[in-house]
Amino acid sequence: MPPRRPAPTVRLRRLAAELRRLRTDAGLTREEVASRTNIDPATLYRIETARARRPQKRTLLAILAFYGVDEQTQEELLALSRDGDRQGMLLPYHDELPEEYATYIGFEGEARTVATYESLFVPGLLQTEDYARAVVSGVLTTASADEVEQRVRARIDRQALLSTADPPRFWAVVDEAALRRAVGGPKVMSAQLARLAEAAARPNITVQVIAFTAGAHPGMPGSFILLDFPDPADPAVVYIDSMAGDLFLEADAEIRRYRAIFDSLRAIALAPADSRQLLTDLADRL
Repeated sequence: MPPRRPAPTVRLRRLAAELRRLRTDAGLTREEVASRTNIDPATLYRIETARARRPQKRTLLAILAFYGVDEQTQEELLALSRDGDRQGMLLPYHDELPEEYATYIGFEGEARTVATYESLFVPGLLQTEDYARAVVSGVLTTASADEVEQRVRARIDRQALLSTADPPRFWAVVDEAALRRAVGGPKVMSAQLARLAEAAARPNITVQVIAFTAGAHPGMPGSFILLDFPDPADPAVVYIDSMAGDLFLEADAEIRRYRAIFDSLRAIALAPADSRQLLTDLADRL
């Protein structure tokens, strides 16, 4: 098996974005920089796309000197590189999880705001263990019992993020279809809906439901998660988990588009208080 690619951290993504900006501002291609600094083109590509561990200091200094970066900016970017391997939330079995999922968990652990839209599932950070097990078993039909339990354990362990001393702001917009599907049976689903209503009362968590009566809406093509980070200089990221594979979107245009979609979904959804009442009513009926 080939060695596993290290998961990028928020700091390495920021460093990569800054280096791409410096090169673009200088009007240079990656190939031109590589030939004029004697840095391997593949190495430069990995650095600019955060696909490698933090770059060697001498390599980074050579790039910054070539761009004519002032001393203060050099120190700031060197500091980013020094902390580049430090990740937010790491689970004991992090390396055993699929690469993209492990990368997402790392980003999630460093986020200041997590905004998620779900069309078919209860958001992972708010799932009960029984619901999570029913979801994983139903979706990953070829997974072994151990693999199912590993995914469930990862999902439940991630939830500690919302109960830290300084938790992220979590805003979930959920289609009513996700709440009506009796995943795991009526008892499991009733407990899950009650858990959602309880979580929605916490100060750092907002849950809104898009009722069936809303008709067609911008979220129908699929679910997504938008992550923002404490430092405004750290670029936001959109995470999409689909049957075609996990996808991370980082381009400014894509971030703006998904941010606008999420704002539209919040406006279409029931108010938080009305959403909590709907969750309670649905749980009681089950």
